[in-house]
Amino acid sequence: MELDARIEKIKLLILDVDGVLTDGRIIYDSKGCDSKFFDVHDGLGVYLLKEAGIKTVLLTAKASAVLRHRAKDMGVAEIYADAFPKTDAFGKILKKYKLRDDEICFIGDDLVDLSVMRRVGLPVAVVNACPEIKQAAVYITNKSGGRGAVRETAELILKVQKKWDEVIKIFDK
Repeated sequence: MELDARIEKIKLLILDVDGVLTDGRIIYDSKGCDSKFFDVHDGLGVYLLKEAGIKTVLLTAKASAVLRHRAKDMGVAEIYADAFPKTDAFGKILKKYKLRDDEICFIGDDLVDLSVMRRVGLPVAVVNACPEIKQAAVYITNKSGGRGAVRETAELILKVQKKWDEVIKIFDK
């Protein structure tokens, strides 16, 4: 199926976190608290999707307190943390949002994402993903995980669905 035809069907974006929404680094302080690096452009991409009626869900194998704060800032609909295998949570997401596999875009970067990548209608790999994830993808971003890959994908979806011009009007008031 042609890329644009897949993109036109998308109603929900699901993101892996470490390596996709972040650059993959996890910093621990002396008290064991973690920090992650997020890209502000990726956050705006998620916000723009929300404004266009496309929700975003985070699906991660590792829970993190800092993630809840970032998700709230971006307007993420929901977080599924400590999800392994990810297909269990994926099934719950489909049921909750009453969607089909082909209406989901998932962005992944590593082997824990492979099972979901193989099910969704628009599997996206960040450019620095492992070879198996790139092979499962129908689109590979030009930007790295945590460095604009989510924004790139959001813009692609909004432009193909012809929602871009309308959604950016919120900044032209």
